[in-house]
Amino acid sequence: MTRIEPLPLVVSLLFACGLMGWVVWSQRPVEPAPVIEPASPVAEAAPPPAVPPVDEIRAASLRDAAEEAPEDVQPRVDLGNLYFYAQRFEEAVPWYEAVLALDPEHVDVSTDLALAYYYLEDTDRALAQFDRSLEIDPEHPKTFLSLGMVRAFGNRDLDGAMAAWEEVVRVAPGSAEALAATEALESLRAVH
Repeated sequence: MTRIEPLPLVVSLLFACGLMGWVVWSQRPVEPAPVIEPASPVAEAAPPPAVPPVDEIRAASLRDAAEEAPEDVQPRVDLGNLYFYAQRFEEAVPWYEAVLALDPEHVDVSTDLALAYYYLEDTDRALAQFDRSLEIDPEHPKTFLSLGMVRAFGNRDLDGAMAAWEEVVRVAPGSAEALAATEALESLRAVH
């Protein structure tokens, strides 16, 4: 049996996780930023993007819309996303759950709910929700990509993570998710 060196494995997995996180977070709706001219022609390294604060006025408006239209999933999706992208996962969960109560086949919300559970350190519940997402859509690339991340980092199931990432490449070749999955697989294989 070959001994796996822990430091290269951790470094590779952190890189892969960062890439996967970028794919997952980059899929969120973002308002266009104003164009700012650089102060000098020399490019400077930008700091990582800050967690956006919750726009409480928008949140209140969405809550009102949800209350006025109890069967409309969109304000609930928007509220869940608003809290999710502000990393207020405990506040995103009930809105995502409300969406799934109205529309149990909403695979994107199901997968986001699974990620929220994971970020709240409930890996078992996250994995169960990913299973539900794959029942809805057995070839959903974002679900497989996220499932691989949770298997790798949540319960240290590297074989399961690799299987999930291989599925991403199979079901969505050439996509951003497949690129992230390929990077993760290459990093894992390099040290495994």
